[in-house]
Amino acid sequence: HGMSSVLAGIPSLKDAFTSSPYSNQKIQSIVSVCNDLGYDTSFYHCAPNGSMGFLGFGNILGFKSYFGKTEFNNDEEFDGIWGIWDEPFFQYFAKNIGSKKPFMTTMFSVSSHHPYKIPEQYKGKFKKGKIEIHQPIQYTDMALKKFFETAKKQPWYNNTIFVITADHTNLVYYSEYEKAMNRFAIPLLFFSPNPKYNLKGESAELAQQMDIYPTLADIIGYNKPIRSWGRSLVSEKKEPYLIVNSTGIDQFMIGNYIYLFNGKEFTGIYNKSDLGLEKNILNQPKNAEIEQGMLISKAWYQDYMNRVINRKLK
Repeated sequence: HGMSSVLAGIPSLKDAFTSSPYSNQKIQSIVSVCNDLGYDTSFYHCAPNGSMGFLGFGNILGFKSYFGKTEFNNDEEFDGIWGIWDEPFFQYFAKNIGSKKPFMTTMFSVSSHHPYKIPEQYKGKFKKGKIEIHQPIQYTDMALKKFFETAKKQPWYNNTIFVITADHTNLVYYSEYEKAMNRFAIPLLFFSPNPKYNLKGESAELAQQMDIYPTLADIIGYNKPIRSWGRSLVSEKKEPYLIVNSTGIDQFMIGNYIYLFNGKEFTGIYNKSDLGLEKNILNQPKNAEIEQGMLISKAWYQDYMNRVINRKLK
């Protein structure tokens, strides 16, 4: 369900957007933006074709090509559960993309999923780590390193923008990430070997999956209006901003406060520093910022539902 957030800036709330009847509509996304600019667009999925709903939703978004386990065509590299191991599929991806330029492509990998296995030839090559996922994460990290070694040899490498992120969180080792709000924390990295994109340094600002689409549209110079609930992370223009999460109750982080909203009423308000959601101040006197934050939360929710249900996502 992270596919809609990452590529189209549409988060899932209590119900997942991609598996709802409302997902089958015209949707503006980084895919449609790139199609509009004449890019070749493709989705690479190392699992069985059509699984996880990626092929169907990819067609809705307008990807021109889809490459899955079938196109990879080597079941000896199948992990027996999820799909093709990361290392061989990353190499297939690096060597297969870029025949048509310009291009925008997306790849989804699976080796870091439960039951956290690694290929037989790498048994004993990686440290066990503190939790089960640490070993396959080292394997994926190695696969990613080898991907870039291959990508550097390709003619498209020096003018390419890479985005590395996760569709969801997984096992947690550090207690800080057990806190209710931090359970959503994922890595998000923008990289290009081309200095003109000025993608360097580290930002301490809060960001989220639905910022990826407007950020890329900004970087590649798309100058038409876009529909987005996220923001460009490279823009100097600072706009009113909220972070959206959901575990059945929607969570909005706005300014100095966190708001829990179930679609009808607020069930909690917390200070931004209270990431564990331990001290609910909902019933305490509300200052002007909290009142404004409650209005923004309800307005965002209303706009989301209106656009999704009335098919206004184009």
